[in-house]
Amino acid sequence: MTVVAMTAASCGTKPRTLVLYYSQTGNTKAVAEEIANRLGADIEEIVAVNPYNPDFQATIQRCLQEREQGVTPEIQPIKADLSKYDIVFLGYPVWFGTYAPPVITWLNSVNLTGKKVVPFCTFGSGGLESSVAELRKCQPNADVLDGYGVRAARLEAMPKEVEQFLMAGGFIEGEYTAPEPFGEQHEASADESAIFDAAIDGYPMIHATAKTVAVRTIANGAEYLFTAEDLPREDNPDMPPSGEMQVYVTVSNGQAPVFTKVIR
Repeated sequence: MTVVAMTAASCGTKPRTLVLYYSQTGNTKAVAEEIANRLGADIEEIVAVNPYNPDFQATIQRCLQEREQGVTPEIQPIKADLSKYDIVFLGYPVWFGTYAPPVITWLNSVNLTGKKVVPFCTFGSGGLESSVAELRKCQPNADVLDGYGVRAARLEAMPKEVEQFLMAGGFIEGEYTAPEPFGEQHEASADESAIFDAAIDGYPMIHATAKTVAVRTIANGAEYLFTAEDLPREDNPDMPPSGEMQVYVTVSNGQAPVFTKVIR
């Protein structure tokens, strides 16, 4: 179904919007700038006083230590006056299934009651849904939307997806085509299992087999929603399987399968 998204600005009342984000590698910054440019919104970065090491393992070790100690990093003061804004787009990378610690620090220092909060995030495999759930617990009196997330490996697809996301939410004008519902889940065929295997090939954090799948048509291809079972890892026998997961896979015409997110 195609709908025309109408913004508040088209009705003569333009909401005041802030795009606030934390970015370690620049991926979340790219999404933040895309959103701010399309909305003509103010933008500001959350900056840790003691920046995280750009090395992945060093960041993981520090984050684990902070979690064990129950502390969050100090951040530089935010210049924006939140009282002036109706909508806050809040961006972050997903670490350990939720927003990065500098965002925790900021959220613990503010009250977003009555504001519309639009999360957006970047991740290795997933974490949008779990981080949004945490955000709603942290700010129960804010109107927290479902948000937008993108794998860092798919950043080239982000500008078009952001455009569609903003249209769907009525933040910008334009024609938005809502995707059709998925069909019924059914046992994955050999061909469908091959699509799943090809999509996750080379990604070390997913070691699973497809069980069932639902399919729907999208622009220029098809999208698959797999229910997959985590498998024991031969390279790490001490890591127990984590159970079932949902894996979204797209196959654009003439392109190889690619997974877009995982929900564990």
